[in-house]
Amino acid sequence: MDLHVTVFLLFVLFTAGHSLSCYECTSATGSCADQTVKTCPTGSSKCLSMTTMAQAGGITAKAKVKSCAAESDCVNGYMSFSTGRISLACCNTDQCNAKDAPDPSLVPNGKTCHSCDGQSCSTIMSCSGSETRCIKATGSYGGQSVVVKGCASQSICDATAASIPDVGSFSCCEGNLCNGAKSVTQSFLFLGCSLLSFILLH
Repeated sequence: MDLHVTVFLLFVLFTAGHSLSCYECTSATGSCADQTVKTCPTGSSKCLSMTTMAQAGGITAKAKVKSCAAESDCVNGYMSFSTGRISLACCNTDQCNAKDAPDPSLVPNGKTCHSCDGQSCSTIMSCSGSETRCIKATGSYGGQSVVVKGCASQSICDATAASIPDVGSFSCCEGNLCNGAKSVTQSFLFLGCSLLSFILLH
């Protein structure tokens, strides 16, 4: 009986003392060649790998990010906006994010959503891969209304987004162009950074 108790206590102590470790890097060159291993802080139970592709003026830039993430904030999926695409991959074992998140799909899937181009939100974009939902995120910055619209995977929509800093609402809908075309002063950079910060820092 004493042996069973001792083994149980050792098991509890071992598992309680184990912290997840993930690869960490940020690269604007499209490669995470200098990734390091980081012990995740309390509350982080997943490893994240993210690939972003930004498009401006006919130029495409790719960036990679790897980090620890909280269980509720880390999902596998894709998001697309008029100026960029994001691919997210999450896992829950030590250093499981060694591989980069896949490049966002560029193969249209027949779904269309409204997106914002800097002047209006009436631009129509083609969704790709597993992006089967249209999204709309709104907030305010410097007294101005801010909105971002685009495409997303169902898994992104299922994630809790109510606590994203500086974002007043985040909604998804099903059906072509269901996220509306109403023009609102917008900034992809501002709201996009808020969304990414929420994913990376919580």
